[in-house]
Amino acid sequence: MAKYCLDKLYSLASEKDRELLFDRKLPLALTNSQALRARKYDEIANEFISINPGCTVVNLGCGFDTRYWRLKNKNCEYIELDLPELIEIKKDILKEQLSYKLISCSVLDASWIDTVTKRGNNNILILAEGLFMYLPKNDVIDLLKTISERFYNSKITLEVTNEKYIRGLWEKIIRRKIKSQLGFDAGSLFEFGVRNGQEIESYGDGIKVIEEWIYTEAEEARPKIAKYLTPKRSQWTVTATLNKDEWVDGMN
Repeated sequence: MAKYCLDKLYSLASEKDRELLFDRKLPLALTNSQALRARKYDEIANEFISINPGCTVVNLGCGFDTRYWRLKNKNCEYIELDLPELIEIKKDILKEQLSYKLISCSVLDASWIDTVTKRGNNNILILAEGLFMYLPKNDVIDLLKTISERFYNSKITLEVTNEKYIRGLWEKIIRRKIKSQLGFDAGSLFEFGVRNGQEIESYGDGIKVIEEWIYTEAEEARPKIAKYLTPKRSQWTVTATLNKDEWVDGMN
């Protein structure tokens, strides 16, 4: 399905966009980290569904993610959310192959929560892969506070970056690195950063961090030296339970 989407998007792109976005060879470390990160989120989704059959899985800022077709167990209500212009293109390309719900709105428009919780506000997994660091910090904090108030007996898995990379010299270094990797200026880079994973627990009642993961922990991380060169907490994945009133056994 990923190749299918890629081929369709390629056919729609201009020659200039093809050269800029599709024909470039990306660094091994970048493609490897993205693949391992995607697999980690797949594993989290598969485990949650197996423990909570009939649950809801919400993929925020989905882009052209094809996670749904990688799920081992589809005994869930699967929902994707992204900006209207992206969702329209995805619908147009996938057409009848889409068998799950799509929501067209900004993740910062909390109205999506009403749609997600129509069947109830428990046993829900929220995935935010490569998303929150690009949004204003105060907006992310407000959203996580709202999520903590609206969901229980649930989980959220999100990617975070160290706050030192969003300002000053480090921000310039990251911008230069991304331009070198992608071949163009990514414009506004990271806006939301944390000192450590535990910080998100302060954003709302009932948020409890249960796991932190960085791609260099995987045996397949390439190049192998990456585990020694990559800062332990530069950009990583945090999983937390959402239980406003009480912790629920078995959620971790």
